[in-house]
Order: sequence, then structure tokens, then C-alpha cells
Amino acid sequence: MRDFLSRFKFFGMVLLALSAVIIYLFYNALKQKKTLPVFQPSMVDQELVDSTLHYKKKYHTIANFELINQNGEQITQKQYQDKIYVADFFFTTCPSICPIMTKNMAEIQEEIKDKNDVMLLSHSVTPEIDSVPQLKKYALEKGVDDTKWNLVTGDKKQIYQLARKSYLAVKTDGDGGPFDMIHTENFILVDKEKRIRGFYDGTNKEEIEKLLVDLEILRESYNQ
Repeated sequence: MRDFLSRFKFFGMVLLALSAVIIYLFYNALKQKKTLPVFQPSMVDQELVDSTLHYKKKYHTIANFELINQNGEQITQKQYQDKIYVADFFFTTCPSICPIMTKNMAEIQEEIKDKNDVMLLSHSVTPEIDSVPQLKKYALEKGVDDTKWNLVTGDKKQIYQLARKSYLAVKTDGDGGPFDMIHTENFILVDKEKRIRGFYDGTNKEEIEKLLVDLEILRESYNQ
């Protein structure tokens, strides 16, 4: 009788453990995992979308580019291949929002320093002022890690077209002329397929926290 009860108790414990595993598996299967949208021009505030893109509903990606970073190196999509990255637009002499944005980008840099699949990309909107030496000076002052974060200058028209037609980040149709100036607080999260996955106010701490959460969601999506 005692042996029977002992075997029954053992069987009950095994059954209980098995039930717990089954419940856990069912819970994970049924639990809806958060995913990030893939932003298309039709999903964005139309003031931020060039008229040529208003009716584009799919397949929007960041265009190819050729720019120069703070070390005088050519930066193209090649350096960002198979990378998630955060992009923004700034200028080194900006007295208003740019210092806040740069500080917040530096905090993101600290969070991603050990993440080999994440980088940062800041485009100067005054490339005629932000020469390579100027960008290098700024990078040193702000603690930019050259392996994680490129500050880029180059052809103004190309940069302005990227801001307007690729990153959907600005409301003006700047033609890159000498008196043009675009200014935006947007941080843009871009995935490994060059698609936009999120927009964030680069001057707002809560938005930066949200960006970091979304970044981890996006990274995790590549591990599933």
C-alpha cells in the first residue's frame, strides 16, 4: 500500500510538472508579441511627405547615399549593411535643439556600445560649414565613438533629398540652395532592410526611452 501511494505521489508530481510546461508553452504561443510597423509614406503626416510620394503604400526604403564622415571616410549604405540604425539631421553651430539631440544621441550610443548590429548616423544640414575638420572637432567634444556613430557631410542637395524623400523627416521641400535650411527634431529608426520602423522626438527623454524599447523589439525580431 505504501509503495502504491509513493508511486502515485511520484506520478502526480510528474503530471503536475508536465502540466506546468504545457501551460507555459500554450501561454507563449498565445501571447501576442509586439511588433513595429513598417512606415510607408501613406502612413506619415502628409506635410512630411514629398508630393511625389503621397500615394506610395509599400516598398519605401532609404535611398543610397555617398557622404563623408568626421574622419574623411566615404560613408554609404555599405557601412550600414545588415545594421539597424538611428538617423537624425543636425548642424554643429546650432544653438537650439541640436545640442539636446546630440546629448540624447550620445546616451543612445552608450546603450548600444556592445550591440554589434546597431549604429548611428547624423547628417549635417549645413555641409558648407560642417567640413571634415569641423565635424571631427565636434565629434571629439561630444564623445562620438567612430565605430558606432558617423557624422556626415557632403552634397547639400543629396542630404536634403534624403531628409525629405527617404527619411520623411522634414516639412519643407528644400532644394539645397545656399539659403536653404531644414531643421527637424526627428530621430528615425531604420531596420536592416533600410525601412523606417519608428519616428521619435530627439529632444524628449520619454521619446528616447521609447526608442530604446523599440530598438530591442526590432533586434529581437531578427532572432526569432
